[in-house]
Amino acid sequence: MLQQGSSLDWLSDHNDYLYRFAISRVKNREAAQDMVQETLIAAWKGRESFNEHSSIRTWLTAILKYKIVDHIRSEIRHRNTMDAFQHDPSTIYYTSEGHWLDAPNAWRDCPEYLFNRQQIREQLEAGIHALPQKQQIAYRMRELIGETTASICDHLNITPGHLNVLFHRARLSLHKHLLNEV
Repeated sequence: MLQQGSSLDWLSDHNDYLYRFAISRVKNREAAQDMVQETLIAAWKGRESFNEHSSIRTWLTAILKYKIVDHIRSEIRHRNTMDAFQHDPSTIYYTSEGHWLDAPNAWRDCPEYLFNRQQIREQLEAGIHALPQKQQIAYRMRELIGETTASICDHLNITPGHLNVLFHRARLSLHKHLLNEV
């Protein structure tokens, strides 16, 4: 356990070292500063668990290493998601938030009336049924059942970025299907 009088000292004594350690690993000043801040906050919150089997600097560096690994994992997930979107030709049909830029012609007039028509429901169901299995499950869970992103990701054992790709492709396929059938 850290001594009460020394808790402020170790924050100022080790901040520069931790920053240099982080910047040497991530090469991004803002990310390094954020990780050091997160490390110091985590250490402050967990100061009661410090058992003094190692030096304070070693303990803080160990916490920082976990923050760096989390940051790298997040960057890889983000990069993979962005690569998938950038190389997907269907992105021209959607806004950056994933909404259609241009709804199918038949939906522009009166969506409630058209949805109530049996033909539209049948075509929508046929389009959903034609989707690949993961897209179909994800789409049904979100749009028809109203499940959360976390629940769908857990059920399909995928990341939120992968789920966004599945939604994006499912919506594109349904858009094309409805344009051809309606």
